[in-house]
Amino acid sequence: MPMQTQAPSESFLDIRSAVKALCDDYPSSYWQEKDRERAYPSEFVSALTGAGFLGALIPEEYGGSGLGLDAACAIMEEIQAAGCNGAAAHAQMYVMNTLLRYGSEEQKARFLPAVASGELRLQAFSVSEPTSGTDTLSLRTFARRDGDHYVVDGQKIWTSRAEHSDLMILLARTQPRDQAPSKTAGLSLFLVDMREAVGNGMTIKPIRTMMNHSTTEVFFDGLCIPANALIGEEGQGFRYILSGMNAERILIGAECIGDAKWFIARASAYAKERQVFSRPIGQNQGVQFPIARAYAQMRAAELMVYHAAGRYMDGGNVGEEANMAKMLASEASWAAADMCVQTFGGFGFAEEYDVERKFREARLYTVAPISTNLILSYLAEHVLGLPRSY
Repeated sequence: MPMQTQAPSESFLDIRSAVKALCDDYPSSYWQEKDRERAYPSEFVSALTGAGFLGALIPEEYGGSGLGLDAACAIMEEIQAAGCNGAAAHAQMYVMNTLLRYGSEEQKARFLPAVASGELRLQAFSVSEPTSGTDTLSLRTFARRDGDHYVVDGQKIWTSRAEHSDLMILLARTQPRDQAPSKTAGLSLFLVDMREAVGNGMTIKPIRTMMNHSTTEVFFDGLCIPANALIGEEGQGFRYILSGMNAERILIGAECIGDAKWFIARASAYAKERQVFSRPIGQNQGVQFPIARAYAQMRAAELMVYHAAGRYMDGGNVGEEANMAKMLASEASWAAADMCVQTFGGFGFAEEYDVERKFREARLYTVAPISTNLILSYLAEHVLGLPRSY
């Protein structure tokens, strides 16, 4: 990868400016209302789609913008830095990557243009299960081949945006684990048309969480899906999702950088204006040092995120870079969130300042889509050569 010659924030300036302009139409009051009602920001997602931002990674031949992952990172970063919540839409950035890389020509031609135009939403990525968590190889949801169909039975959890998506990418076992030729074989990916599935073997149950994240449990009870819903080869699904997971981690890392920038900017402005004992609180080193430290931590993580995006576009295995980018960025974001609440003091807990909302949203990413501990285990084993710990 060529050496970085400009700060990541100086790249894609036209795109960043356009995203910021769009986000200006969705002020704090909009997000506070959605958070209060636990409502999905459909208007915001539609605007992002209409502007072409959610189709950034879809090739032009399918109606998208054909941009690289670094441009997608810039889009998601700016959404968060503007105080908006890109989690309502970010799956459409990386989920389609799995379809693009491994789907059939018929699947891509049929669905990608509709996703790019906004006619269809591909927002649901259904992998985790209550009994397995991030131990993906232990999942139990089973898709049994029956003639020209598969019959799916099982349960998924933390399938976010399932109620607001038309299509779902589902990972299910198609071969019993004890019969699979290897521990990573026997899992398959499917593109499920949820418009036909809900009420016909698929049930969605919302889960209320600490933040407004539109996440759900999904139950499969004899769901019949056509055989052509299979993505790629049967039994190779685990391998297919890995590249999508790397893209997901890098994009979420970019979101975390945007959140950190929002917290730092908000805390800096408040520390200049807030007067206590006849002086701005930002004049005190006890206030200014944590802000400065959060800024330094964010800038370091920012470099890792965009380095990972560049390596991803170069091809090959970027598990190391993607995991480090997500871990460092989520930790920088959470450190900035904590600092911002501390800077605001009691006002940091008041809804009108948005700090408490963003604080809750930022906390998620040290846990999801993969926890910091599992990233450290990955680095220890696969990068440093230490014995496997789990």
